[in-house]
Order: sequence, then C-alpha cells, then structure tokens
Amino acid sequence: MLLIQNGTLVTMEDDMPIVRDLFIEDGKIKAISPSISQNDIPQTKQPLTILDARGCFVYPGLIEAHCHIGITESKMAKEGDDCNEVTNPITPYLRALDAINPMDAAFDDAVRAGITSVMAGPGSSNVVGGQFLFMKTKGREIDRLCILEPAAMKVAFGENPKVNYGTQNKMPATRMATASMLREELFEAQQYYLKWKKERNFKDWTPDFKKEAWIPVFERKIPIKAHVHRTDDILTAIRIAKEFHLDLTLDHCSEGHLIASEIAASKFPAIVGPDLASRNKIEVQNMAFKTAGVLSKAGVQVAITTDHPVSLIQSLPLCAGLAAKSGLGKKEAMRAITINPAQICRVDNRVGSLKEGKDADIAIFDGNPMEVFTNCLYTIIDGQIVYDYYKDQRTQVKS
Repeated sequence: MLLIQNGTLVTMEDDMPIVRDLFIEDGKIKAISPSISQNDIPQTKQPLTILDARGCFVYPGLIEAHCHIGITESKMAKEGDDCNEVTNPITPYLRALDAINPMDAAFDDAVRAGITSVMAGPGSSNVVGGQFLFMKTKGREIDRLCILEPAAMKVAFGENPKVNYGTQNKMPATRMATASMLREELFEAQQYYLKWKKERNFKDWTPDFKKEAWIPVFERKIPIKAHVHRTDDILTAIRIAKEFHLDLTLDHCSEGHLIASEIAASKFPAIVGPDLASRNKIEVQNMAFKTAGVLSKAGVQVAITTDHPVSLIQSLPLCAGLAAKSGLGKKEAMRAITINPAQICRVDNRVGSLKEGKDADIAIFDGNPMEVFTNCLYTIIDGQIVYDYYKDQRTQVKS
C-alpha cells in the first residue's frame, strides 16, 4: 500500500491542479481526497509506505504512443535489432511480443523520465510490418507487462518500403505499388474475415495462420497504425482505411499541418513526431514542432512520439514542451503524453489519468515535466515505486 500526501495532483481528468492525497492499494488508485491520514486506512498485513509530495507535482505516468523500444535495443547494434523483417513486404502475422526484450537499457531510461507505458512494435520497412503491443516499462517478463496485445497492425507508406524492396528489384518500388499491395492484402483478409464470421464454428473450418492476424482489425478492436510523413501518403492511408471501413492512426504525420482540415474531417487521430530528430529524408523536409498544435487546433486528437530510438525515449516530455512552445500549449501538450495516447491506444480504462480504479501508474516531478531542469522524483508502476531520484543520487555519490 502507498499513500501520497500533500501533492499537487494534475489528474488529466479535469483542468485545474489541486492539492490532494492519493491512496494506492493492490496496484490500483483506491482513493483521491483532500486529506487521507494513516488512520483512514484499514489495518491489513500489507506494509504502508507514505510519500510526502509537498511542493511536488503528481501526474499520471507518461505514455509513449509509438516506439521501437526493446525491438531495436540500445547498445546492441545489429545483434539487438529485430525491428524489420526485410525478406517479405507483407508480414501481418509477426508479433512484437516475440521480439521485444524488456532488458533493453532504454526501459530504464523511460522509467527515470516518468514514462510508465509504451506502444511498441515493428518498424516501417514493410508494407505490412506486423502487430504492435502496449506494455508497462518495468519488469523482465513481457507477457506480464502487456496491457493490450495485439494493440495495432503496422503498415507503412512512403520512402521506407520503396527503398527496402525497390533496391532489390522487388515490389514495391513505387507509392502506387505500396498502396496496391496493401489493398490486395486487405481485400484477401476481408474475404477471410467474412468467411470466418460465417463458418468458424463448423467442424471443417481450417484457420489460415497468416490471415488470422487481421481479424481484430476488421472487428475494429485495434487500428491500422500507419507510418506516414508526406501529405499524399497521409491521404492515401485515410483513403484505404475508409475503403475497408477500418480504424486508423496517423503515425509521424510530418506534413499534417499542411492538410489539417482534411485530417480533422477523417476523424482519425495523429501521433506526431519525432520532431527532435534530423530531417534526414526527403519526406520529412517539412517536419516541425508546430504540426501538433496546428492539428490540435483543427480538432485532431494528438499524441506526441519520440519514435525511439530515432530520438531517445527519455526526451518525450521535452518533445511535448517544444510542441507546447510551438503552438500546442501546455495543457494540450501534457494531454499529448498522458490521456490522449491512452485513448488513441485504447487503454484509457487503465492508464493515462489519475482516477479511482485505474492502474497506479504515477510520476512525481519537482516542476513541470516539460521543462528541461525538472527532475522526475518518483516513478510508480502498478503501485510499486520503481524509481526513486533520492536513492539514485545517493547511489551515484557512493560509486
């Protein structure tokens, strides 16, 4: 059990920070109240830890909505890179669950920054790359860390599939081929899904392993997660999603500010970034921190991404701050790394805000987390303190 007292809570459930106490039991937020004393807590055999957060800001744990943590491992070069299966452009049946290594050092970086959960999965080399998952950031067994698996189906438009396969003299070598190959795969998957709905309970039904992965997409339980930078790629992704009546997230969306009204009309959310990275490709030449603000003001739900390791995952709150400075505003910027990604990733029933009944994933800061000199003092996941700034400082002094 954990009792946080005297903290300025920024719940992301309402607009105003307010001094409150917060009680955690069995990994969940049990109570939020103006005052909770030790005497208010029923006596049990569980030990009670009390944190005095006076002068500090208590936020829901931060959320990274699109990254490749653990599947492209820090410090491991080629041996730790399992992000892209570049031998086949259509691989919907690949599962991030089978490749992400929770021992990747970047998970520790995330925890130290107050990032308590992430959406992670395959890269963008393939037209269809495989299944993403949503997971917590502290632990050794990925099956126990997952909140949602599968959580999305990765598809990619633009330069990456062209470069990876066109140079092998294979399809796709053009944007036309990428769209055509995706349509063909979706058409076949849709036919399989319709047959599955009708015949799956018959004794002679034979599952197709490679098409089974599409079922939650066509049931609209999970979205297509589209790697898109340029305006034409963004609009192609929207067009294809609407043709097949599928849900979609627009990931990166680097030129989204140029077609903000069209994106807003689509009703699809955008996961914007990594704007801290270099403009190392033609399709990201218009990348800018202003994109998130322009889209938000147009009515698009926005989350911020580092696209780790393209930019480092611990820079997530800094990226949100730079987006706030460039037009998104402080309130919406904090929403873009808490409740918005939770909603976009469809896990807001558990994370993304401080609310009774939700997972006790909490980050306590000595200031605004989007400011560069602010320290994350405590990171709490499932009610357990997994990072203690003061203990960490003492350890560094001793060493």
